[in-house]
Amino acid sequence: MAAYEYDEAGVMATYFLVTFLGLILIPVTLSSLPKRSGSLKQGCDCSACLGQREKLRQREKGSLLSPKLSTKTCLLTGGWILFGVLSWRASSLKVTNKVYDPFEILGITSAATEKEIKSHFKKLSKEFHPDKVKATAELTLEAIQDNFVQITKAYKSLTDEKIRKNWLEWNNPDGPQSTSMGIALPKWIVESQNNIWVLGFYGLVFGLALPLVVGRWWFGNRQRTKDGIHAQSAAAFFKSINEFSKVDEVVSTLGKAYQWEIPGPKSTFDDEMAEIEKAVIQKAGPRYAEVKKLSRGDDKELHPLRLRALILIFAHITRVQIENPALQEEQRRILLQTPLLLSALLNVLIARTWLIPTLGAMRLHSYLAQALPLDPPPRVRLTQLPGFAKSDVDSLVPRPKDISEVLAVLEDKEDPASIEVKKAISKWGRVEIVDASFKVIGERSVTPSAIVYLLVKLRITPPGFHVEPKDLSVDETKKAVKINDEKDEAFLLSKQEAEELPSEKTPGYAHAPYWPGGRKPTWWLVLADEKQNRIVVPPVRISDVPYADGESERDYRAYKIQFQGPPQTGVYTWRLYVVSDTYVGEDAVKDLQLKVEDLSLDDEVSEDEISEPDEDTLAGQMAAMRGGTVKKRRDDEEDSDESGTDDDEESDSDSSDSDSD
Repeated sequence: MAAYEYDEAGVMATYFLVTFLGLILIPVTLSSLPKRSGSLKQGCDCSACLGQREKLRQREKGSLLSPKLSTKTCLLTGGWILFGVLSWRASSLKVTNKVYDPFEILGITSAATEKEIKSHFKKLSKEFHPDKVKATAELTLEAIQDNFVQITKAYKSLTDEKIRKNWLEWNNPDGPQSTSMGIALPKWIVESQNNIWVLGFYGLVFGLALPLVVGRWWFGNRQRTKDGIHAQSAAAFFKSINEFSKVDEVVSTLGKAYQWEIPGPKSTFDDEMAEIEKAVIQKAGPRYAEVKKLSRGDDKELHPLRLRALILIFAHITRVQIENPALQEEQRRILLQTPLLLSALLNVLIARTWLIPTLGAMRLHSYLAQALPLDPPPRVRLTQLPGFAKSDVDSLVPRPKDISEVLAVLEDKEDPASIEVKKAISKWGRVEIVDASFKVIGERSVTPSAIVYLLVKLRITPPGFHVEPKDLSVDETKKAVKINDEKDEAFLLSKQEAEELPSEKTPGYAHAPYWPGGRKPTWWLVLADEKQNRIVVPPVRISDVPYADGESERDYRAYKIQFQGPPQTGVYTWRLYVVSDTYVGEDAVKDLQLKVEDLSLDDEVSEDEISEPDEDTLAGQMAAMRGGTVKKRRDDEEDSDESGTDDDEESDSDSSDSDSD
């Protein structure tokens, strides 16, 4: 019968808890460490961007008086403290369940012979016999006797045939022992006086806490879509957008989602919100009123959370200063939530292949990043430059039309602001389409329903930066073209959607001093049929476009989009958009033509012309006798033959007359 032994000293329970905590704490801690990307250490070096990045670091880091401690950080700290205490306790505990080993007790190897064992036992008997060892304060008589008993028992287990057999079979010189089952729990847990506390703890954990956590997770996931937004928000996206919706309707649709996405504020600050709305109306004018009306939808009144979100969003894009720290934090949370909501809205629009609202949703990213009004005119776009407002741009003479012209005017006036503008322009994300073409692997032309690749080559060319082509000889040019073609073919055959890019060419932080977070610039590749307002291929989001350097022969990066070609032959005129999510007015556009040809018809005609013999040849006569098809002689050939015969006859008669003369 098995005897159950509880872990009185808590040795096994301590080891179990240390192992369990280690399996949880180590991966969670590693995943919680801040990710430092070397590619984003550099970027725009203007003072506005440097100041914004410093604020972000301070907010994430906290301070000595007000450290940044999240719930996760506190739990991890407590877990590691408990792990350290248990590890220290485990290191000080003694293990009592030691495996019996007579060789170890006698201090000899397992290869010792019986003669060597007897000889070694005699030496130990003389040394550790109770009559030979004197008891001390540290070494009691009982310990001396117990040690000698262990030595004698080990000797007999190795020399006595029966005892040796018991040791080999049962690992004990006394033969089979009663089975003991160790339980890694302290005995006080199962003692009767503690039953009520133990049962109460189990009931609290497994009867209340666990069902609550699982239920919250289950019902929370049911209310969320795969894009991570509330189901009500997704429903509003489907209902509120049509194929001709512009950016105003995109903003109003986005505002409806905040009713379910953003929790209600702890304090309302109604008076301050009213003052902010007045300032927004003063700057945005009737456009804010139109968006507010569209956000109301079929409801009689605008939901308070929708209204707050719209006010704070328009306060951001009109650059209305907010003094209240609580409202600043609320605005920050709303702005940081917009990329997720816009991504979900884009998925809805892309599924319907609507071009106009898709471009509006994409460009809204850049309006929010640069804090500019919706669809700003060209002169307002110049306020993306650091330290520039609309009045600053209007005061420049002559009036600039482009960012590079602003820098030229400032440098002519020797204005100190030119230094900051130059820093921002040097890292400006103006993308350039180096080349864009349709490719079919292994084919020179596109056939119906073929797998087509749109190969796009992009680079960033800041305003005022011009890439001068190198002077190459004819042979060097041919060699460079051949190398680039080989690289393009290898890239098309690979599984990657973007060409490999050296780490030193990776761009860093974008110029976005008003965005409340780190901003890495990205772009969308959109292939669309503008006449039909349709997207031909689902857009692809790309990043890490390299800067043009003018030195290397391949200072661009290639991207590809795979799709199935049209099933019908013809020439399809499409447009490629490269839309930025960070810089306003810096989109690139290129018109493309896809020519789909059916080469099988040409092959059939050429085969027929080769296989059918002429009827006046021997092969044609034999084919006609077998009932096959032959090529008929054309009438013009017969006429030419007849005329040739007549001419020959006339020439013969003329020659005969001259001979008779």
